[in-house]
Amino acid sequence: METFFTFLEKRVEDSASLLCIGLDPHIPDLKEPTAASALDFCLTLIKQTAPYAAAFKPNAAFFEVFGAEGWTALKQVIESIRTESDRLGSHIPVILDAKRGDIASTADAYAKSAFETLGADCITLNPYLGKDSIEPFIQNPDKGVFLLCKTSNPGSGDLQDLIVTEKNLSNLRPSSSVPLYIHVAHLAKQWNTKNNIGLVVGATHLEAIARVRAAAPDLWFLSPGVGAQGGELELALKSGLRADGQGLLLPVSRKIARAESPAKAAAELRDQIINIKRDLTRD
Repeated sequence: METFFTFLEKRVEDSASLLCIGLDPHIPDLKEPTAASALDFCLTLIKQTAPYAAAFKPNAAFFEVFGAEGWTALKQVIESIRTESDRLGSHIPVILDAKRGDIASTADAYAKSAFETLGADCITLNPYLGKDSIEPFIQNPDKGVFLLCKTSNPGSGDLQDLIVTEKNLSNLRPSSSVPLYIHVAHLAKQWNTKNNIGLVVGATHLEAIARVRAAAPDLWFLSPGVGAQGGELELALKSGLRADGQGLLLPVSRKIARAESPAKAAAELRDQIINIKRDLTRD
């Protein structure tokens, strides 16, 4: 069965990359504070970095700030990624960074907005309203989600590190006390019946990445934090890669977007990841 992660893995193979290019048109980086300038900013990045991208991750907030025109620009950004995919002959997945989370008909509307109106392949979700809040997003196996698990921000521990008593999910082990983010990882593994659920685990929390990897050895991680947030690339790869050397997407935005040559920066980072993976395999 074709699923979101089989599509992603094909692109990872085609590009020899685990690099996810973040499309975050911060207003200070734009020529003008307009939706049109945000669109131009992203189109330039896409054209320069597409050969090195395992995926693209546009952040909805930086488009929504411009109102209706920003929403139109976001749709055009996603369409331009499709165009580059066709040019390269390899489908580059689009992960919409929107962190949605709601219930019933509202969640259904958000899913239709992301997948049907905008044309994204995947979306980031807040799972803390429970399984019914993500159900509308995972009905179609070729549409994926990354659930917030252990996020990269300093305040993530306010809630995600709370110790909870985890009931027996599989009838194979007794109840135990674990951090909330580990419980989320266990739930994601249980819910992933269509191979279209992954986890957001920040590269700024190396111990957490290792713990989540142990809890969910087969799931894909989206691990922001390398670069501007201070995450260390080699340690993140060592902690988060699956046994097969896959399973970890590394989103990078500002380090590439603000480089003199985004194409060169993306190529160098992609190659650095390849070299680190090779060295880890030797070890």
